[in-house]
Amino acid sequence: MRVWLIERRKKQQMTQLAVARKIGITRAYYAQLELASRSPSIKVAKKLADVLDFEWTVFYNDDPEN
Repeated sequence: MRVWLIERRKKQQMTQLAVARKIGITRAYYAQLELASRSPSIKVAKKLADVLDFEWTVFYNDDPEN
């Protein structure tokens, strides 16, 4: 689970659906990103980072919590 991603979303006071719509993906896909069952494409990672204010490369770090 990407707890850091959930915390970023909540800090912005956004729902999963709101984030998903803003970056052009489904809520189900976004939920999978939070659960860490999927990794985003670079394009999606960059859009998500822009919306939630973090460095997009964090998805590709070696840390198992990412």
